[in-house]
Amino acid sequence: MTDKTIAEINQKIAEGNAVVITAEEMKDIVSEIGAEKAAQEVDVVTTGTFGAMCSSGVWLNFGHADPPIKMTQTWLNDVEAYSGVAAVDAYIGATQTSTILGDKYGGGHVIEDLVRGKTIYLKATGSKTDCYPRERLETEITLADLNQAVMSNPRNCYERYNAATNSGNKTLFTYMGQLLPNHGNVNYSGAGELSPINNDPSLQTIGLGTRIFLGGGTGHITGNGTQHSPDAHFSTLMVQGNLKEMTPEFIRGASIQGYGCSLYVGIGVPIPILNASLAQSTAKRNEQILTDIIDYSIQSRDRPSMKTTSYADLQSGIVELSGKDVKTASISSLVKAKEIASILKNRIAQRKFFLSQAVQPLQTSGGCNPMKEKKLEMKEKTFSFPKRQVQNAVVFRDEKRCIHCGLCIAYCPSNVFVRMSDWKISADTTKCTACHQCDAVCPQQAILHY
Repeated sequence: MTDKTIAEINQKIAEGNAVVITAEEMKDIVSEIGAEKAAQEVDVVTTGTFGAMCSSGVWLNFGHADPPIKMTQTWLNDVEAYSGVAAVDAYIGATQTSTILGDKYGGGHVIEDLVRGKTIYLKATGSKTDCYPRERLETEITLADLNQAVMSNPRNCYERYNAATNSGNKTLFTYMGQLLPNHGNVNYSGAGELSPINNDPSLQTIGLGTRIFLGGGTGHITGNGTQHSPDAHFSTLMVQGNLKEMTPEFIRGASIQGYGCSLYVGIGVPIPILNASLAQSTAKRNEQILTDIIDYSIQSRDRPSMKTTSYADLQSGIVELSGKDVKTASISSLVKAKEIASILKNRIAQRKFFLSQAVQPLQTSGGCNPMKEKKLEMKEKTFSFPKRQVQNAVVFRDEKRCIHCGLCIAYCPSNVFVRMSDWKISADTTKCTACHQCDAVCPQQAILHY
């Protein structure tokens, strides 16, 4: 069989003849007819992932005030944005926290509020110059008021991510969620066989300029992500897109207890099936995708692996660790990942989304070096975070906020929450004892009490 080209596939899309399926569907097709025949019959495989991607943010241009100001410090809803680039440009990072609310509200929430069309309070100070005489600015803005709002994320879409556990005797609060003592749980991230890079691990089609689904709109890959480590199967992507095209369904601010703020980002990458090799790589199942369970109680960069496991085991809800069955939970949403892959499939089938040829391949070898540290005398800083105030009552789940990640299942001692066959979460409130474990760990603050 002669390899297809992206131009040929785009022609089929334009004619309405392209065969487009999701990565989940591809597994069975290759199993039934083999990679060679699948490569002949299938044109595009769509992928999806939706999880907390801390290395994310948005470039904003506010336009010039009258009189003009050179903004040297900028706050959006009391979340500081970086302003050291130009007079009225700023970069709001997902993990920056509020000067008032601490880790309950941050840059990720500001970004979501902008996408939702909410009014944002803008405060800025400036250095007075002859061309920029103003020293202070306070106003209100919306996304529609901005000249540009460009999502520019340095590191998204890990090929795989280590799972996390805790062998210590106290609860740990991490970016992987709350880790209970004595291997009380294992948390993991990523969509496994649906994740973009897992479907093209050799980066044959994923490169600089690849058009992608980003946050509900259309974006592009702009290069290797930071900490890109293909030798260790930790490849990452740098991505960019227009925030004004995105939707709050796939851009969600998050607050992770004891760690801080983040941003849930939805990304889908179409994989053109140019040859049998790509057909085979898109047929990889969760049982074949491995990751390490890392002990986060070790206060070191080089934490040891407790065990190598598969995404099939992690998604089963239970893994065996140190001789006992341990609950697992995902801080990503497989429900949303499936939705993204399906939406991207439909957009291509409806001729609303065409593929793009990468203008430059991504790095396919190499690793990530640790920080080079020079020993200096430094004073340690301590931080305290406000405690969430809740009432003693029965659990209530906000369906509009819930992303069905499943953390509530792993932490609830009363088995209130159950994952259904479609991976959505159901709740039996009659079992609730009002222990508040669920609302404490929910990154979307979707669990309330009444």
